[in-house]
Amino acid sequence: MAITKVLRPHSHDPAESFDEALEASREGTRVLWITLAGLLATAAVQGVIVVLSSSVGLLADTIHNASDALTALPIGLAFVMGRRPPTTRYTYGYGRAEDLAGMTVVAVIALSAVTAAWEAVNRLIHPHSISHLWAVGVAGAIGFVGNEVAAHYRITVGRRIGSAALVADGRHARTDGFTSLAVVAGAIGVAVGWPLADPIVGLVITVAILAVLRTAVRDVYRRLMDAADPSTVDQIRHEALLVNGVVEVDHVRVRWLGHELHASIEVTVPADMSIAQAHATAELVHHRLLHEVPRLTDVTIHANPTHEAGTDPHALTAHHRQRRS
Repeated sequence: MAITKVLRPHSHDPAESFDEALEASREGTRVLWITLAGLLATAAVQGVIVVLSSSVGLLADTIHNASDALTALPIGLAFVMGRRPPTTRYTYGYGRAEDLAGMTVVAVIALSAVTAAWEAVNRLIHPHSISHLWAVGVAGAIGFVGNEVAAHYRITVGRRIGSAALVADGRHARTDGFTSLAVVAGAIGVAVGWPLADPIVGLVITVAILAVLRTAVRDVYRRLMDAADPSTVDQIRHEALLVNGVVEVDHVRVRWLGHELHASIEVTVPADMSIAQAHATAELVHHRLLHEVPRLTDVTIHANPTHEAGTDPHALTAHHRQRRS
């Protein structure tokens, strides 16, 4: 047990949980604005060299880096919205704003892929010499460093606060860094007498953008469909079964709301338990899950009594329920 837990006892007060969620959102917003400034500065430097050199490979990378920087805007807005408390209309709060931001990120990535592909194909059809090759190489190296720093920062903070959107955006930036290295390779190719190396690098970068787009679409789709990691479901079931008095665990459901994990489960307890005892057992399950399952902030627990084979304690409402395995 950490010494901080000894000096400051833990609490599950709703107000404290809300404060922790606010602090996570503030930290996520802070890292977004810092990396936004850094990536925009990187793209600006590359943009100047694009004008001087007419390198379509560097242009594609600059577009990619600029679009990656701008994806911070919808995610940052989502973090700000997520700080708002639940209302009578939005009773679960505004965590879903991160999913809407993810859709915007997907659209921006798709647009950057189309733009980069258009410029590369146009340059293949209408070849154009490029100049300042050394500057193009330096710009590619700057793009790699800028993206890698942003990627490390976003991924580190994203994992700490449990934001899948921020982690995904960090991985996107890391991929951008490697495409910047492709610009360096293109400049070297042109320098050794292969002028088509530049537009070909532009097409390679387009393919890399499409790979990132595929992953982003998959992740956003899964969030919108309330997909959860099966290992998290198994962990919740395992931890609940360790609580004294829990006979069985059924119908575990897990979903993300922004960077918070919510769950609902049904546990079976001995039929001779009093209501107070069943409630106390459910509270023990609740307490254990909040401690043992990372990023879990809310759990709804329903206690069922043990029953004989062939009987159903929910017979009255059985025809209203859809049993899912």
